[in-house]
Amino acid sequence: MSTVTAFQMADILFTGAGALAKLPESITGNGGKKPLVVTDKGIVKAGISQKVEAVLTEAGIPYAIYDETVPNPTTGNVHAALALYRSEGCDCLIGLGGGSSMDTAKACGVLATSGGDDILAYAGPGTLKAPLPCYIAIPTTAGTGSESTCIAVITNDTGAHKVKFGVADPRLLPRVAIIDPLLMTGLPPFITAATGMDAMTHAVEAYISLGASEYTDALAIGAVRLIFKYLRRAVGNGGDIEAREKMAYAQTMAGMAFSNGGLGIVHSLAHPLSAFYGIPHGDANALVLPHVLEFNKIVCREKLADVARAAGLTDLGPYPEDTAIAAIRRLGADVRIAATISEAAARRGVTVDKADIPALSKDAMNDPCTPTNPRVPTVVDIEGLYTRCW
Repeated sequence: MSTVTAFQMADILFTGAGALAKLPESITGNGGKKPLVVTDKGIVKAGISQKVEAVLTEAGIPYAIYDETVPNPTTGNVHAALALYRSEGCDCLIGLGGGSSMDTAKACGVLATSGGDDILAYAGPGTLKAPLPCYIAIPTTAGTGSESTCIAVITNDTGAHKVKFGVADPRLLPRVAIIDPLLMTGLPPFITAATGMDAMTHAVEAYISLGASEYTDALAIGAVRLIFKYLRRAVGNGGDIEAREKMAYAQTMAGMAFSNGGLGIVHSLAHPLSAFYGIPHGDANALVLPHVLEFNKIVCREKLADVARAAGLTDLGPYPEDTAIAAIRRLGADVRIAATISEAAARRGVTVDKADIPALSKDAMNDPCTPTNPRVPTVVDIEGLYTRCW
């Protein structure tokens, strides 16, 4: 029996060098008068927000800026952005940065139109009461794909036990996404690497997900091909515009794929690592990915063989699934991604404790990404994966 497939994406995507020039018409054409730009201190320090401000100023469009977003954005970020949105009389939103800024902007928009002062009230799928204000996504990294997804992931930081939760609704998709690789050229290599491997995780998980379709398969494997070809170049030379542009396409394609096809337990394991230890989402995904693929490979050999081919490999050997996993490990090593949880945490000056594994595993089992994993895990399986990643 066939399944009816739904596919959702932003209303319009402007992609390519110079796409930022489309911002004023994207605001006024959608009835906006004063946007709140949601971003972070790193984007400001890098001079990227100033480029956006210059475009708005030249077009005579007033704006306000919230630049306190943190990696793995918190409920506090959302509520502070909302307060500024209201006090400044804003009527539309611009998410400028990586997934953290875009998720904060989405969540701010939820409260702006659906009402209330606590984003926790909207945790889960289909909880919105109204469409967002006009929301424009401007990614500055090639990784999260948040400009093409209908979910905002926020960390509840109100209690002792920090937990990530998602707000999911098709109305979280942006009205317009502006994907300009010229905004990505100043990214340092380690962020380029982490966000690029994040996009790889999105693409591979979407490709092997139980929710995959012909649409998502084409986008996912296309993204895998681009990432294998261009990520090393983007990390090695941040000014390589071709590599930046190809990676920008790859992240958006991967974002469309997973937003419509689902993910798996790479993300289920990665989310608690970010919540517990503050490990950036891309790093967490990248270090977990090969271990989860080892776990999943018995049920998706053919698709992993496709991943190996997308990596440009022709001699796949008798076990092409192992060839694919080895290629992903090699890519991660080449761009200097942390190989273990301990290493990723140490880079941030954080101490990890194996005694946390049961709590991490419980959160991972309850994560909304777990049901579409191609192999059904038990909590013992999850604990074993954390141990192997440690």
